[in-house]
Amino acid sequence: MSVLLLAAGIALAVLGWWVVAGWRHRCRVEQLRWRVHVNGIRGKSTVTRLIAGSLREAGIVTIGKSTGTAAAVINRAGDDEPIDRHGPATILEQLRVVRAYVTTGVEALVVECMALKPEYQRASERQIVRSTIGVLTNVRHDHQDVMGETLVEIATSLLETCPRNGVLVTAEQNLQVLEVVYRVAGRNGTRVVVVDPEEVTDEEVGRFDFVSFKENVAIALAVAALIGVGRATAMDGMVAANPDPGVLRIFDVYLGSTRVTWANLFAVNDRESMITAMDRLTGYRTADTVTIGILNNRLDRERRAIQFADIAVNDLDFDRLVTFGAYEKLVTNRLLACGYRNPILNLGDDRRPTAAEMIEAIVTDQHVAHVLLVGFVNIHTDQAELLMHHLDDPALRAPPIIDLTAVAETVSL
Repeated sequence: MSVLLLAAGIALAVLGWWVVAGWRHRCRVEQLRWRVHVNGIRGKSTVTRLIAGSLREAGIVTIGKSTGTAAAVINRAGDDEPIDRHGPATILEQLRVVRAYVTTGVEALVVECMALKPEYQRASERQIVRSTIGVLTNVRHDHQDVMGETLVEIATSLLETCPRNGVLVTAEQNLQVLEVVYRVAGRNGTRVVVVDPEEVTDEEVGRFDFVSFKENVAIALAVAALIGVGRATAMDGMVAANPDPGVLRIFDVYLGSTRVTWANLFAVNDRESMITAMDRLTGYRTADTVTIGILNNRLDRERRAIQFADIAVNDLDFDRLVTFGAYEKLVTNRLLACGYRNPILNLGDDRRPTAAEMIEAIVTDQHVAHVLLVGFVNIHTDQAELLMHHLDDPALRAPPIIDLTAVAETVSL
């Protein structure tokens, strides 16, 4: 009997601790005037940072939390403080961020949703963030194993973070998805704001030093307007904000005599976004350009590896394809089955090449003046990280110096 009483006492003590901890957390978040919960398939990290930057520029003391390529807290000053994880990521991380950073004087919290399963998204919203403004960036075919097969099912999962009695901002244009948005928002007593990306000018997106998308900027501007921040101030703050490490950057490097236009799309992992991103690269292709795509496949994303093999053949146009990471035989066989007849180069986990070996196989052996090199599907594999580190060397940005004297001597001979 004494053992049972002891167990009951421990259970009551734990329950009491959870009740007190929950009450303290609610007090912290509800002292905030604005709480923004950013969800969607693409663009969450960028939108989180843009919104936080716009509010900070207006003098609103703001804390941001981005999962993105590398999880980080964006502190009051706008600086990234990396989150050091000692195990798998869980939504409890959001609780720790609130406890550590939502202190006296903080007015706004902008949080990227890090949950995938609908029940965890619901817990993240109702018990942790309790947002006044929700964001649904877009709905795409991704994470079907946990969110559902159709866009309507995926939208329903993502809308678990729809605020109650607040405002929901989205750039989604699909009418079937919007029907779900309005239904869920209406049930929650929440107003919907659908932004028009075309209201963002080319000059405005041209201010960023990375490839930005009008949809993301339009959402951030709408959230800023809801909070009372003017457009010019919001834009200044967004441009000044630190971008996510996974944003699309395009730059030239010189490898031997070959100019390589490097487009890091590793963070793009759905069909619609990939097609849009490739459309943005059209101006970098000439009649003399060899376009090479890198399919970067993670071991825990087998389904995505197969999907992108289909996309690479049916929706995109590459002169050559390279495989990184896992599932190389599976992906190669799928490419061939889809009718791809151009060269396929396997440089993934089966071979584990050095950076120099990758450069030689992908670029040097092409013997052409210009290569458009596009990496996509996933971010984290050993080969992708090696390649990104190598191409990020500032010394590769300068074109090779041509010895005009030697050229003149050669011509005279």
